[in-house]
Amino acid sequence: MANQKEVERLQDLAYEMRKKLIHLCGSYEGPVHIGGDLSMTDLLIGLFHHGMNVNPKDIKDPARDRFLLSKGHGAVCMYIAMSLRGYFDYDEIVRTYGQLNSAYGMHPCKVQLPGVECSTGSLGQGLAIAVGMAFSARLKKEEHRVFCMMGDGETCEGEIWEAANTASSYRLGNLIGVVDRNKQLMGCFDDDYIHLEPYADKWRAFNWNVVEIGGHDMNQIVDALDSLPPSNCDKPTVIIAATTKGKGVKFMERNLAWHAGALSEADKEKAMADIEAGYAQIGGSK
Repeated sequence: MANQKEVERLQDLAYEMRKKLIHLCGSYEGPVHIGGDLSMTDLLIGLFHHGMNVNPKDIKDPARDRFLLSKGHGAVCMYIAMSLRGYFDYDEIVRTYGQLNSAYGMHPCKVQLPGVECSTGSLGQGLAIAVGMAFSARLKKEEHRVFCMMGDGETCEGEIWEAANTASSYRLGNLIGVVDRNKQLMGCFDDDYIHLEPYADKWRAFNWNVVEIGGHDMNQIVDALDSLPPSNCDKPTVIIAATTKGKGVKFMERNLAWHAGALSEADKEKAMADIEAGYAQIGGSK
């Protein structure tokens, strides 16, 4: 069972992260992929602040776990999660985000931003890259894990399932997939056009270990990460996290208009009020 003090610490960080996301979205003149950012906030906090072996003071440590954001349009969410861990300066993210030659682009670039393991943005490719990294680690007899976060929409891509088959064929137990299962695509709900269910069974059919959790329940996130099989096991694992796009902001939740957008000052105030209220409901005291 998850340690409750640790869960509360992570919940506090998720609260801070949501506030920082809203502040950035309200400060930037262009659209931010805020809906999907809010759906994976809790997951990224759980990964970077609890589940992964990473050290912002030694970003090239060969023993570190690797993280790939396959859904690269969620980059700002990753930047902020990493800034809270000490990788980056949040004020610098806000000041330069999305500008020409900024290290903090709308999609992550490892050339521009040391600490990012892989440049991503073309959906469906991240898992294949993660498979290659995990296979390389096996050949070198290294024990770290490779984590790959995907959006459920991009798992419509055939390359995802080719990679899933390859991972199980090579018995890459050091590979962990994390799916932000918010059941929304860019302009529609997934079951309007794409039938992904039975979703977990698809991964099981490719011989993956499947863990299904609530992606906004920090107790479940911590339990899932604490219960991962050892990296030298012979079966990759996927954590399928049921989430809500726009989580924490009532007018954004499950609202197709908020795949990406910019916040007016009035919208920003409403969003902040919703986040404060949600934090109070779970007993937050900041």
